[in-house]
Amino acid sequence: MRLKYFVIALAITILLLVNAVVASAQVGQLRGSVKLVGADGQPAPVGGAVIDVFRTDLAAEYHTKSDKKGEWVFAGLPFVGTYIVSVSAPGAQPNAKGNVKAGREIPVDVVLLPGDGKRLTLEEAKAAIAAGSPAGSSGTESAADKAKREELLNKNKEIAESNKKVENVNKIITDAYLAGNTAYAAKNYDEAIKQYDIGIAADPEHPGIPDVLINKAQALKARGVDRYNEALKVKETDARTAALENAKTDFKASAEAANKAATQLKALPPATDPAAQKNQTQRLYSALAVRAEANRLFVTKVDPSQAEAGAAAFDDYIAVETDPAKKSKAQMDKAQMLFDAGSSDKAIVEFKKILETQADNVDALYGMGIAEISIGYANSDKVKLQEGVNYLQQFVDKAPDTHRFKSEAKATLAELKSTENVVPEKTTRPARKRP
Repeated sequence: MRLKYFVIALAITILLLVNAVVASAQVGQLRGSVKLVGADGQPAPVGGAVIDVFRTDLAAEYHTKSDKKGEWVFAGLPFVGTYIVSVSAPGAQPNAKGNVKAGREIPVDVVLLPGDGKRLTLEEAKAAIAAGSPAGSSGTESAADKAKREELLNKNKEIAESNKKVENVNKIITDAYLAGNTAYAAKNYDEAIKQYDIGIAADPEHPGIPDVLINKAQALKARGVDRYNEALKVKETDARTAALENAKTDFKASAEAANKAATQLKALPPATDPAAQKNQTQRLYSALAVRAEANRLFVTKVDPSQAEAGAAAFDDYIAVETDPAKKSKAQMDKAQMLFDAGSSDKAIVEFKKILETQADNVDALYGMGIAEISIGYANSDKVKLQEGVNYLQQFVDKAPDTHRFKSEAKATLAELKSTENVVPEKTTRPARKRP
């Protein structure tokens, strides 16, 4: 009998041991990794990401964090359980995956997208999984999730590449602008123009290009003036003509660069910030000033038929000029440009505008006289000749002896008296009334 009980007891013990072994085999490992899509569009491991594992068939939860490599592991989760894995990290959109099993050696690898760093509760994780966002419903990434992630990666990659390109373009333009300015200050106009062209080629529509164009126009104008003056010293006709053509090419290119700068700046939306408004106004002022002078040289030295465009350039500049002396000079330059271009009638209109507010402006008096005489000669118009002589006499009366045109004006008056019998009309002042 005792032997029977012993055998039964031994059997029970063996059964308990077997059950214990079987029970010990009912736990498994759950592991995975966490990556976050960065600004360059590439996912990188995230250390310190919070891993929340919720058991859904029973009430239980487990928590850990990813290591420096972005990896995490739970070594002893019940094999029979069903789990939700929720992953969150600072600066990331949380991701939850459901119907996860332990001990299957299927890693739960998660790629997080940029977000607010929210950490999901169990209910929020369930809702996210049910809605299919942001993760699928299995321990592995679904085809839809993968497609969505890859689409975002491609977009981020495009953005990163675009940002990199912008950074490179900004550097190229800035470096070229500064190098051009250094060369310009040293009067190395060839190098200055070369550097400005490098900057312009990097991105012709870049917001900073108008400033490069303004300085390029200045460099071209300066080189053109030097070439023009040197050409006048050349005695051989063909060589002088070729040299003058080089100067004219610079004057034309200068006007084109200045016109582009002004056009681009005019097209900018008005700034709202006071500091930005001031900067925008100053940039436009600089462009219009350079453009007016560049067009004057182009019209007078290259193409007189562009006189109207040159006059319009001066009008734009005069409208923004606040310095009376500079404004007056610009008005004179405009009038003289029109006269030099053969538009004497239009020049007379401009000289009259100046004399209406500056009756003693000797340069305007001289210009008015010469323009009137020019029309009088061309049309055999004695009235115009007389008007021109009258203005020229006023110039002689008021101009200092050092004025460069005074001797010439006297000679012109003498010739008209001799050849056309035209002499200045005497002006009489009205008699004063007795008190």
